Amino acid sequence: MAGRKLVIVESPAKAKTIAGYLGKDWDVEASVGHIRDIPTPSEMPADMKKGPFGRFGVNIEDDFDPYYVVDADKRKKVRELKALLKNADELYLATDEDREGEAIAWHLYETLQPKVPVKRMVFHEITKEAIQRASTQTRDINVALVDAQETRRILDRLYGYEVSPVLWRKVAPKLSAGRVQSVATRMVVERERERMAFVRAGYWDVDADVTPAGDEDLFTARLTGVDGKRVATGRDFADDGTLKGEKAVQLDEGQATGIAQALRTATVTVSEVSEKPYTRRPSAPFTTSTLQQEASRKLRLNSRNAMRVAQRLYENGYITYMRTDSTTLSDAALTAARTQARDMYGAASVPDAPRRYEKKVKNAQEAHEAIRPAGDRFRTPAQVRGELRGDEFALYELIWMRTVASQMADARGSTASVRLAATLPDTAPARQVELSASGTVITFRGFLAAYEEGRDDTRGRDDEERRLPKLGAGRELTVRRAEAGGHETSPPARYTEATLVKAMEERGIGRPSTYASTIGTIQDRGYVNTKGSALVPSWLAFAVTRLMEEHFGRLVDYDFTASMEEDLDAIARGDEQRAAWLGRFYFGDEATSAEGLRSLVEDLGDIDARAISTIEIGDGIVVRVGRYGPYVEEVVPAGIDPRTGEVTDPVAAASGESQPRRASITDDVPPDELTPAMARELLDQAADDGRVLGQEPGTGRDIVAKAGRYGPYVTEVIPEEEQGKGKNKVKPRTASLFKDMDLASIDLDTALRLLSLPRVVGADPESGEEITAQNGRYGPYLKKGTDSRSITTEQQLFDITLDEALAIYAQPKQRGRAAAKPPLAELGADPVSGRPVVVKEGRFGPYVTDGETNATLRKDDDPEKITPERGYELLADKRARGPVKKTAKKATKKTTTKKAATRKTAAKKATTKRAATKA
Repeated sequence: MAGRKLVIVESPAKAKTIAGYLGKDWDVEASVGHIRDIPTPSEMPADMKKGPFGRFGVNIEDDFDPYYVVDADKRKKVRELKALLKNADELYLATDEDREGEAIAWHLYETLQPKVPVKRMVFHEITKEAIQRASTQTRDINVALVDAQETRRILDRLYGYEVSPVLWRKVAPKLSAGRVQSVATRMVVERERERMAFVRAGYWDVDADVTPAGDEDLFTARLTGVDGKRVATGRDFADDGTLKGEKAVQLDEGQATGIAQALRTATVTVSEVSEKPYTRRPSAPFTTSTLQQEASRKLRLNSRNAMRVAQRLYENGYITYMRTDSTTLSDAALTAARTQARDMYGAASVPDAPRRYEKKVKNAQEAHEAIRPAGDRFRTPAQVRGELRGDEFALYELIWMRTVASQMADARGSTASVRLAATLPDTAPARQVELSASGTVITFRGFLAAYEEGRDDTRGRDDEERRLPKLGAGRELTVRRAEAGGHETSPPARYTEATLVKAMEERGIGRPSTYASTIGTIQDRGYVNTKGSALVPSWLAFAVTRLMEEHFGRLVDYDFTASMEEDLDAIARGDEQRAAWLGRFYFGDEATSAEGLRSLVEDLGDIDARAISTIEIGDGIVVRVGRYGPYVEEVVPAGIDPRTGEVTDPVAAASGESQPRRASITDDVPPDELTPAMARELLDQAADDGRVLGQEPGTGRDIVAKAGRYGPYVTEVIPEEEQGKGKNKVKPRTASLFKDMDLASIDLDTALRLLSLPRVVGADPESGEEITAQNGRYGPYLKKGTDSRSITTEQQLFDITLDEALAIYAQPKQRGRAAAKPPLAELGADPVSGRPVVVKEGRFGPYVTDGETNATLRKDDDPEKITPERGYELLADKRARGPVKKTAKKATKKTTTKKAATRKTAAKKATTKRAATKA
């Protein structure tokens, strides 16, 4: 009788799918990702904090030996895996076949310490054939891949723990730096700097509708030449708004309008006709980065959501592994794609030989196939429509179309270009003008019948399918319309997630598999915000980037960051030693005189924190990144109103001193839009804030209206002699403005009414308790003793009567602030508990529940669009984690020994890294 076999994968969804493909003698369980990691120093046992691991969780003096602990929320999972292992005769570690997956497998091996044979099971798609084949074609743990992943983890720990504290001290607390995130932030900031320095230039051109015969042959031509000189377009202008060179002429409005008017009655002649063949090849199958780019363009999915959806498709057996740099398709996949293309689009749509895409990716990682539909025969979108919904179906369809199209024939056609000439009257701004038109006619669509790649910039496309009439040189044409049009040059476009992914890949920065988390991190840290699909850096990002550039330039150098990826590849191949490489990075390299990370952070005295956090925007105005956010500052003469020049304080004005005036900047103002003129508007508005509305009749105290961090408010000014001290100190009354009130127009009477709150509405005739109307953090409400009831509008604070208040109290009290709200969505019955699953709005945000288990939605989960599968996955993950208990952490230290070159199996190599459990 065959013994039991235990298979460990990362996710519950994958475990469920794989279990259905293996026999009854197989147990399939999920580790739910990583089970252990390097702890933060604060989480270490007291004796470890004082030792060599106390600073980083890594012993930098002993070959950068890391100290691992089992995560608190994974201890229950480890116990479950150990219990299953006791009944198993073989252990199959079936985590993903990349560096991270290999490291997870190694950590499982080290933690579980199996006494049974261990096999590394790998696959690139989750189909019955692939899983059964993988169960018979196992290998050993690849320690070189583990070393590469460990190096990456240790590198990121050293980088973050050394550089982040510098940001805390010199910029703002709670900031973070990272090997890839800091470089990605710099790229976004540099693009914004280009936009800020950009000077717009205006230019004019002329469009004319012409025809040789009738309206059916009408086409549009554009003015391209004037008296032998080319008409300037946007690409002829430098970023400073000046015209580059002297080869183009810049038309103004008067010239363009005069030429257009003269063209309307002119005879236009064809001066030249050219035609050439047009061919367009299909794009390669998807890699991780190109999938993220297309999902952004076509499906409006950000990188994290695209990868999350792809992960679910992979785990449920719909697509191959979604983290890959390869554009290669297996022979079976080539056959499947060609067969479907032939069946659906005809034999002529498929070339004689398969297309093979050999893409040489800079820093290419593990060799997988491209991302494609799973299986030896692809399921068409129509076949999976009943199984997949929403984003999952859309992404599967995108992958299917791209894969099939990659094996189809070129699109073919012809491109025609026509030049037209006209002689204008002497009264026109020019005598000889030239117009041009072009058009492409697709005669055979080929792969375009299945798929066309999206574009990030569709301006100036010259391959649009547009037919021109058959023309010959000397043919006279009639002008039906001629119009002048004004244009402005555009600054460099901001990065979108798609274009940032593309730029990072082209520079060799980071890994395609990590781009989604990197872009998510720089947004979560407040370095980058989104405006539509564009990535906009915050002023905080400007300060952080400037510090990194001026004092850690090597760490954010694009080439240096890319070279680190190449070095990690060398470690993964076994061509470089982990400890030696980390030593050069941290301590420096004597052979090349390269400075190490430790020496970079040792001398921080020359970092001027104020200068680092100052960004000049022109005209003597700067932006400063302060403790409570960014603000604009202008230094002006003391005692003089900067708007009118009037002397407001003769003594201060006579002193010749200066004083700053400041105004906060809200997050909705992108850096490139904050011009000196806008800054002065903010400064003037801030000067109006804090204006005295008048005096309270009873006390004579000034009543002031201000703009505060949490919104506009009014307050009273208590004279110093009335303030008191300590427990007797008098606090000024303060009241927020209602939502429909304007800070600029509020008057004294309204301010006094606000300051009069809370208002006594009356007393309950039965209990005698006083009922008051108050404005609170969550809106207006009534209070009677300890019983509070919400009211509808802020105006009711002034208007509600005692009878109306008693009527509200006569109603049953609602739990919380409102009655129970209906579910945001109903997802169906959970496959594990069998109970109905719904999405609800909770105190800490939306969550999914089956009545027994609650799981909070992640940041990018849309509660209105979440799929049932995603809901079930969140519940499964929550069940797998179990309740979180705050108990002391047991730690394991990994002891590293030299690996002998003659050792033949990776499993034997792995045992040399066995971690010793700490008491």
